[in-house]
Amino acid sequence: MRQAFVPVLTVVVAIFAIWYVAAIFLNSAWAYDKAKRADVTLSTSQLISDTWSQDKPKLPAPHQVGREIWKTTVEKKITSKRSLIYHSWITLSATLLGFAMGTVFGTLLAVGIVYNRTMDMSVMPWVITSQTIPILAVAPMIIVVLNAVGISGLLPKAMISMYLSFFPVVVGMVKGLRSPDLMQLDQMRTWNASSAQTFWRLRLPSSMPYFFTSLKIAMAASLVGAIVGELPTGAVAGLGARLLAGSYYGQTIQIWSALIMAAALAASLVAIIGVVQRVMLRRMGMS
Repeated sequence: MRQAFVPVLTVVVAIFAIWYVAAIFLNSAWAYDKAKRADVTLSTSQLISDTWSQDKPKLPAPHQVGREIWKTTVEKKITSKRSLIYHSWITLSATLLGFAMGTVFGTLLAVGIVYNRTMDMSVMPWVITSQTIPILAVAPMIIVVLNAVGISGLLPKAMISMYLSFFPVVVGMVKGLRSPDLMQLDQMRTWNASSAQTFWRLRLPSSMPYFFTSLKIAMAASLVGAIVGELPTGAVAGLGARLLAGSYYGQTIQIWSALIMAAALAASLVAIIGVVQRVMLRRMGMS
């Protein structure tokens, strides 16, 4: 445990050190400008203190972001429109729905690609091509089309999340379902196993390590999709809405607190998938 903890702590300390130094350099122009107008000379300690305490800094210091997160999580009611927990729940709802849809859709596509040569030759290239289109270009089109048919709210954001999350599931499951070697497949034929039996007893169990790895990527992509889906709609709730409001009013501390909250949310979701992965693979005798 110590061997794993020390490298992580070292990286975290280095990140915070670089962050604090960068805050000094990026915020110093405003500090010098205020000092020039007040006709005073800043000492090094005064410069550092000013750059780490500005109301609208170019780059807020870590303690400013931490204070903002504390104020908007612990000191606010969960139902408050200023609570990061409230906004995180709105984004999480779209993320989980889009992730579930993307997982089911991606898995079904992967099975079709593996078992149907026509789908392999025709669908797989389109699956890959779909990811070359920037999500910022796709998101407004999805929202406009769905709004035109009377669908709004959670589902359009979930569709954007699904668009980003299904791809890693397809790729991972195709690789996983094709992972059994020829000797294993020949053994199943020797036992006169049907295609369904081969799928359930060989291909699907063999694909589980690939499946869970792709789920971790898909979950992170799904969260990005949910946040992006909140931007073109001018949403008033969700982490994307917090980012949008912060950019409108130059509230960089609010922007960074929403970004850190989104990162923490993604890390938590991926960690949950990791726990499920370890439990399931252990029960299957794979770890």
